[in-house]
Amino acid sequence: TGVLAAILIGTALIAHAQKKINEGTITYGMEYDLTADQQAVADQLPTETKVKFNGSITKLEMEQGPATIAVISDNLSHTGLVLIDVPMAQMQFAVKQEKAEYEKKKAAEPKFSDFKATGEKKVINGYNTEKYTYKDDKGGTYELWSTLDIELPLGLVDENFKDVKGALVKFTQFQNGVKSTLTIKSIKEEKTGPFSLEVPSGYELKTMEEIMAMQGGE
Repeated sequence: TGVLAAILIGTALIAHAQKKINEGTITYGMEYDLTADQQAVADQLPTETKVKFNGSITKLEMEQGPATIAVISDNLSHTGLVLIDVPMAQMQFAVKQEKAEYEKKKAAEPKFSDFKATGEKKVINGYNTEKYTYKDDKGGTYELWSTLDIELPLGLVDENFKDVKGALVKFTQFQNGVKSTLTIKSIKEEKTGPFSLEVPSGYELKTMEEIMAMQGGE
């Protein structure tokens, strides 16, 4: 009976320590390491972002001037959909994101490798984390903090981090040439999907080049 009780308690502790969250909203705090050329847009960059997720599909919503932009991404197939809604002008546009575009962007970004757990532990925003060190192919060195308290869907963060055990609580990423450090502030487990990569009714399909040209003409 004592052995059985110990096994049951141990199983319960493991289940609690590795709570699986398949859908919800993650709020990240964001800090930037900008080059001299990027400093001009520093005050336009968000200090916080909320990412809704349902399995491996994420949805990021943001305001940009009069437009509301939603970016829906399938992080396993590397395809996506950008929805642009401009209520004042009664315009709705959709831009499909193909895998080839994703691969082109990734080819220009640093490749991370040599992840090593250091054994150093600390609590970040309520999560028990362990520090990892890693490097990129351009000579850069980094650190991240990962937790085994929770399990998040495969592909929720960049596949560069696939060799790290647990969910990333604090890590560095590059997006369109901008280096930022993301830290989980909170995770809310809630109904968020399902999300679709189909163009909704009423949205006009455009390329990103066409959208950029329209912005340049304003």
